[in-house]
Amino acid sequence: MAHLFEFLGLFAVAFLAATVFPFQSEVGLAGMVLAEHYPIWLLVMVASLGNVLGSIVNWLLGRFIARFEGRRWFPVTCEQVARAEGWYHRYGRWSLLFSWAPIIGDPLTIVAGVLREPLPVFLVLVTIAKVARYIAVTVLANSWV
Repeated sequence: MAHLFEFLGLFAVAFLAATVFPFQSEVGLAGMVLAEHYPIWLLVMVASLGNVLGSIVNWLLGRFIARFEGRRWFPVTCEQVARAEGWYHRYGRWSLLFSWAPIIGDPLTIVAGVLREPLPVFLVLVTIAKVARYIAVTVLANSWV
């Protein structure tokens, strides 16, 4: 039962890290890898699932609340959205492969919603990016053990 709560914690941190909240899921994942008590594949799967679902929340935010952009309570600044839109227009949907990246990743997923990127395409590209990042974190953490 204790492992269930630990996996739920990893899921929650990964989910929140994909939204506009300042969380670092890589630290939690690396710590659990270093503990050597958990199946690596399950850690990657749980973190990836949480992070992709958090990105879907961003896509939905972009899709449905873009009309509120610029208001004080809006989750990202106009500058962040403009920068992400620039990336998105320049590189198209392939820019979603950078959805794992700090600073630009979250705004890119919001912009994908604003620009009405189809959800199936969004899911494929974001999942590739998120899983690859967590595999890289896991490999790096394992190399320290």
